[in-house]
Amino acid sequence: MTNHSGTTGSPGSPDNDDTVGGERQRARRATDLDRVPAVQERPLPEHQVTLRTPEELADALPYLLGYRPEDSIVLVALHDADGRGRFGGRARLGIPASADDWDSAAGQLAHGLVTGSERRGAKAEQMVAFLCQEPAKGETGRQVMERLRPLAQKIRLACGSLDVPVVEALCISDGRFWSYCCDRGECCPPEGRPMGLPGTSVLAAAAAYAGVQVRGTLRQLRARLQPLETGAALEQEVALDTVGMELVPRVLDASTRAGVAAETLELAERMLRRFAESPVMSEALLSDLRDDELLGHDEAARLILGLQDRATRDRVAEWMEDGEAAPALRLWRALSRRCVRPYHEHAAAPLTLAGWVAWSSGDELEAREAFAMALAADPDYLFARLLHQACNEGLDPESIRRCLRAERTGRQRKIAEAPGMVDAAPGDGMHTGHPSATSPDDSHSAAKTPVRERRPKIPRPRTSAGTHPGPARPGTTASRVTKRTADRRTPRKRPEDRSTARPDGGCDGTGGTAM
Repeated sequence: MTNHSGTTGSPGSPDNDDTVGGERQRARRATDLDRVPAVQERPLPEHQVTLRTPEELADALPYLLGYRPEDSIVLVALHDADGRGRFGGRARLGIPASADDWDSAAGQLAHGLVTGSERRGAKAEQMVAFLCQEPAKGETGRQVMERLRPLAQKIRLACGSLDVPVVEALCISDGRFWSYCCDRGECCPPEGRPMGLPGTSVLAAAAAYAGVQVRGTLRQLRARLQPLETGAALEQEVALDTVGMELVPRVLDASTRAGVAAETLELAERMLRRFAESPVMSEALLSDLRDDELLGHDEAARLILGLQDRATRDRVAEWMEDGEAAPALRLWRALSRRCVRPYHEHAAAPLTLAGWVAWSSGDELEAREAFAMALAADPDYLFARLLHQACNEGLDPESIRRCLRAERTGRQRKIAEAPGMVDAAPGDGMHTGHPSATSPDDSHSAAKTPVRERRPKIPRPRTSAGTHPGPARPGTTASRVTKRTADRRTPRKRPEDRSTARPDGGCDGTGGTAM
């Protein structure tokens, strides 16, 4: 069953979940269930655009998500307000390559969106489903539609089992769209209908008026954070090896570790000023290429290895607002690109910092992707895991920002009160509980959270023979160290962080984090 006569529309009152306009809706955000099932629902200002046909629904998809989905299943919840369906939460999942996985994918997506909506007190009444996939070589859009028809049926059954009917299911491929719910040739012909020119619909005009932008594709967004694969990648790997030979002994020596942390912080501040002084470029690719030129291989290596220290990372996480956020985000993106394949695990720190600054600046789309990529690089990275969960749960990052501000203010106050005192090095081991959620009263007076420090991820330098000389960790003989392989492509297992996140979103007197 389908409804082409006004089933869906954007909300028009503050208690509705979504809209195409308003100050607080700069871009559509999608929940990426490739990582964590979650939905986003919030009251928004009053702006209405009514969508009545499959063509209008197909055209609306990029504005609902904030980007153009590729190889994706997308579900959009509808809430029945005043007899009209209104957009609610959105959820996305990559189309599994094997049809054997379609059942579980459909069930995961439907369950995540329905239960997430209910958890926020906005029960989904109906669903709109989209299947987006471009044809393979020698395939047509219509063949894609027929091939994905069983998947569309599984999605409808999964939603129906949760008492939420799918009122429209569309396949978008090769510049055309088809409806799985309508077989009327006059509106949904077998050969499909062409998509309208981008930016020519009523919704596109309303979105442009409201300042909503479509960001391209997720693939383009991820490309800004992925490791270099050019000739510069080898030069960066050599720099990481060389710098590692210098830093490893100092990091493993308790008497010099704080000095490495202080040097890392000083270098990061210098790079932040360099990026801030460089003019902003509007085109993403040109901007990234220019930023790569601002960062030398040796400088990148020292920052990447130095940021493996959790306390140093927490200090630079304070660069999240005002004039610091934009250059910091560019710096963390550039460092993420320098974590070339043998050092890919080390990308968890700059990727998480990029996600944090993006989230703090209101860009939840890039934040989710950066957090997910950080967890792909290091699944045990607690900082990324907590922030990813908080972002997907729709929490306000302000509670974390308050703690980081308090940390910086408290440190500056101590220096002012004791003029002869030097600012404590960021690697001094003084850490506090992490505000991962927000309590009703936003309390900041709870006791400190115990933290067990995790050893920084610093690679052992390689010699020409491929061994790892140098000081061994406590309890490890030198002969055992020299026998270790230099193949860093197999991640080493490390003890997991045992820091405990505060459930109330509070922090202790110094306001620090412990992740």
